[in-house]
Amino acid sequence: MAIMKQTANALAGLISDLDLRLLRVFKTVVECGGFAAAEVELNISRSAISRYMADLETRLHMHLCYRGRSGFALTAQGRVVYESLMQLQADLEKFRANINAVHNRLVGKLHLGLTDNTITDPHSQVPSVIAKLKQLGPDVQIVMQTTSPNEIERALIEGRLHIGIIPCHQELPGLVYQPLYWETSYLYCAQGHALFALEEQQLEPSLLAQHDYVSPGYKPDAHLLELQALLKTAAHAYQMEGIATLILSGMFIGFLPGHYARQWEERGLMRVLLPDQFNFKTSFTAVWRDEAQPNQLREACLNELRQTYGIESNSAF
Repeated sequence: MAIMKQTANALAGLISDLDLRLLRVFKTVVECGGFAAAEVELNISRSAISRYMADLETRLHMHLCYRGRSGFALTAQGRVVYESLMQLQADLEKFRANINAVHNRLVGKLHLGLTDNTITDPHSQVPSVIAKLKQLGPDVQIVMQTTSPNEIERALIEGRLHIGIIPCHQELPGLVYQPLYWETSYLYCAQGHALFALEEQQLEPSLLAQHDYVSPGYKPDAHLLELQALLKTAAHAYQMEGIATLILSGMFIGFLPGHYARQWEERGLMRVLLPDQFNFKTSFTAVWRDEAQPNQLREACLNELRQTYGIESNSAF
């Protein structure tokens, strides 16, 4: 009779603090894309990280990742462990939120996602909202992530962020979008560009169309699409700093928010081009995942946003 080989049960018994520490190291390595970047993030040596990973693989009886000259990559088992770990983190956040509600006090971590280079916008009241939230809950920890709108929406859907504040170019199912304020962008060139020294009356759309234009990497709205159809796209950039860098090279024209470009305008390094014709407005919105499970910390932040921007109580908030 054939005897079936039994596999040892991984994580037999209770999950210990050591197990959680090993899992946190694993999560950081995955999100950093390898041991080298995780070394900086964790502030421990690469050899220590390697040892922790080996200990975790032994504990789980699994091979979690490939590492070596070819680079870092998760195995199929490693992907399952990472996805399960993200679900565990979400469940712990829900547990913390429920306990907070019982005690009616704000504690825990608020994971907030922002688009880059909005700090110079006078309409952005995020610092004020954070200050009010900290007054309500001095023990609240803020985890801020600054990245592209697409990545913020992805993190919201996956439960890695509680709230995002992004320019709204689309609305994805499963997310709630609440408009907060408008941002106006204009077309710019920089010192050294052929258009920079021309008089205003010499500028016209047909002339602008002859010069290389840098297009935003995100999906544009209808108005921006109309304007871009008049221009010669020769480059793409996914963040404002990338667009500004290409404009400052003197080789491209491109759209920037007026508040962001002002720092170079005032120093004579940029100029606006036909602002009455080449401008568009973008709605900045608060975004969060549409779910039945309440989260006291998220709701408190949304309430502060509502009060700060004077949004009626019968809105999406």
